[in-house]
Amino acid sequence: MDYGIGMLSLVPMRAETSDKAELVTQLLFGECYEVVTQEGNWLQLQLASDGYRGWIDFKQHTPVTAEYYKEWRRATHQRVTDFLQVVRKDEVRIPVSVGSYLPFYDGERIRINGEQFIYSGGASSTEVLPTQEQLTQIARSFLKAPYLWGGKSVFGIDCSGFMQQVYGMCGFQLPRDASQQVAYGEEVHFVEQAHPGDLAFFSNAEGRIVHVGMMLEEQRIIHAHGEVRIDRLDHVGIYNSSQKKYSHQLRIIKRILH
Repeated sequence: MDYGIGMLSLVPMRAETSDKAELVTQLLFGECYEVVTQEGNWLQLQLASDGYRGWIDFKQHTPVTAEYYKEWRRATHQRVTDFLQVVRKDEVRIPVSVGSYLPFYDGERIRINGEQFIYSGGASSTEVLPTQEQLTQIARSFLKAPYLWGGKSVFGIDCSGFMQQVYGMCGFQLPRDASQQVAYGEEVHFVEQAHPGDLAFFSNAEGRIVHVGMMLEEQRIIHAHGEVRIDRLDHVGIYNSSQKKYSHQLRIIKRILH
């Protein structure tokens, strides 16, 4: 079995073995994975963080040892909190954006497969459960990020990737898709009882969960819809004030952390 780690700011993971295939998610810098299989110049990965699978170009694969991979999975890693930073070693400078992993960060260096890289930017804490204020602050840092199906960065993000990043930067791992995330937490029965940090889920006409966002104060919600934006939420759903209509039908609100 082969293992690897993301050594670029973002690597696209696709549904099939083609550059034209659907983007299903992205491999972040510092994120470990298992190589499931290979077809030609394409590798199918399974991410260590959430178990999600997708195909990457073999040229973007950086191998690590089985021992490092197992150690990475056992540890809790801090995340980049600056909008944009660099990881460097000698003349090599790797751009990294908010939410990227910092494997085995000691406050100055990260360790990747026996090599040391310097990181001097902001990093998340892994010591305590997040507060409502921390979740809100991190979520707001993504405001105006453009919507991108399968995206997980400030340069393009989808609704469930956004929620996964916000909670992940606070040390809580959510699954990748909204339809998976809805299984977590306890139901909040009324919109008026929602707290900042609660997740609101929305369904389509067939009743399938297709959208997720995070509650803020005063019945507002931050979510990725065209861009990361803030709208009003009531018992019907999300009301888009710029379009003057409801954009999503509310299905359920869940409280992940207490």
